[in-house]
Amino acid sequence: MMLKLNPAARLMIPDRLDGPESIRRTTHLGIGAHQDDLEFMAFHGILECYERPDRWFGGVTVTDGRGSSRAGPFALWSDDQIAEERVREQESAAVIGQYSFVAQLGFASSAVRDASQGAVRDELRKVLEASRPEVVYLHNLADKHDTHVGCALRALEAIRLMPKAERPKMVYGCEVWRDLDWLVDNEKTPMPVSRHPVLAQTINAVFATQIAGGKRYDLAVLGRRAANATFGNPHATDQETSMQWAMNLTPLVQDETLDPVEYAAGFIERLKQDVIRRMRQSL
Repeated sequence: MMLKLNPAARLMIPDRLDGPESIRRTTHLGIGAHQDDLEFMAFHGILECYERPDRWFGGVTVTDGRGSSRAGPFALWSDDQIAEERVREQESAAVIGQYSFVAQLGFASSAVRDASQGAVRDELRKVLEASRPEVVYLHNLADKHDTHVGCALRALEAIRLMPKAERPKMVYGCEVWRDLDWLVDNEKTPMPVSRHPVLAQTINAVFATQIAGGKRYDLAVLGRRAANATFGNPHATDQETSMQWAMNLTPLVQDETLDPVEYAAGFIERLKQDVIRRMRQSL
């Protein structure tokens, strides 16, 4: 089925394929809070599908981008102007990354963070039911940006409303405003992203409104990935030049009785125990 989204939303099919197949062909889906989150956190999914006729990456950006910082050539732009430009940037990234589709839902950040408002959850459910992806990339539950956390929770709520047979097979929480190097090693999901380094640079550089605002996300994201590749294992030579870590959120969509708060806190508790164990063995 084709997506019927709210009036503020914008749907783009980069290769202009008509009909419901443009959405249904999606195998990997990223759901990010802001324009550029997909490219920074879900690049693994983009790479898994890039130049593959049997795999397609679809993207969802939930917020409207109106509240972003602005400096340099964008310093005097209005909220409407910056929002429109951020939408355009996201669509440019979708073309470069050969996405199946990109849906920008146009919600205010406050709506994403408010669990009492069902509109975000319901809109995400529409996308998920239309696309039926095998793999979904979300923000991780320990992210320090409140809108990112809210976005991940709304997406998990939407997936839990789907029939179990139609839910994605794998759901991952990815790095943006808090990296996942702190996860205990056997709980890190490695996502190698060494291939196509020029694509990584090009797609990050699209988001000029953010970079000119004084945040060199384009460099920071690539630096984090390089650091992950080197510092991931202290006893082995590097196998990758670029790596992302993810938190496995799949149990939360397989069993809706699991509490997301307790689930996330479990990773922190196991880190605490790992730190204590390492210290005690050398005391």
